[in-house]
Amino acid sequence: MDARYVAACSSPSQFPSSELSEVAIAGRSNCGKSSLINAVTGRSSLARTSSTPGRTRQLLWFRVSWPRAAPFHLVDLPGYGYAQVSRRERESWDQLVTAFIERRAQLRALLLLNDLRRDPAEEERGLLRWCDERGLAALVVLTKADKLARNKRFARQQAAREALGLARRPIAVSVRDKQSIAALREQIGTLLRGAAGAPDGDGGG
Repeated sequence: MDARYVAACSSPSQFPSSELSEVAIAGRSNCGKSSLINAVTGRSSLARTSSTPGRTRQLLWFRVSWPRAAPFHLVDLPGYGYAQVSRRERESWDQLVTAFIERRAQLRALLLLNDLRRDPAEEERGLLRWCDERGLAALVVLTKADKLARNKRFARQQAAREALGLARRPIAVSVRDKQSIAALREQIGTLLRGAAGAPDGDGGG
C-alpha cells in the first residue's frame, strides 16, 4: 500500500491533469475526514488533522495505490457546516466544490462522512440528491464509532439509514480502533471497479 500527497487546489485551473479515477470525500468540518484519509491509506500523517473545524480550505489530492488495484486519487473536499469563516470565503468554497463535482470527468464516487452521533441534516440529504442527479456513486460513512458504546451503534446506523433514505445501513467506522477500515477499503475498491456506473443509492454497509 502506498499513498502520497499530490496537490492543493484553490481554483479549477489548478486541478491536476491526470487520467486516474477519483474518489472525493465530503463531510462537515468536524466529522474526521483527515483522520479517515490517514486510516484508509495507512499513512498516519498524510492528511493534516486539526482540532479547529474548517482548516481545509482547498481541494486536496492524494494518490493511492493498493495491492491488486489500479492507482487512484482521493480528493479531500473543504468541510462544511461549522467552519468559522466569512460568508465570502464560504461561497468561494461552494463554487470550487460545485465546479469539481459537476465538471470533473475523472470523478467516480463520493464518500459522504457523518459523525455517527449526529443526525444527518439537509446538507447531507442535498449532497446525496446532487450525486443522484449527476449519476455519481455515493457511499455514506459514519465516523467516530468509538465514541459510542457498541450496543448503541446499530441504532444510530439505522437512524442514519432512515434519515437519508438508504436501502441498507451505512457503514460505521472508527479510526481509533480500526473498526471497519478494511471493509471500507473494500467498498471503495468496489466503487472504483464499477467505474462510471450509476449509484444504487444504498450508501453501502
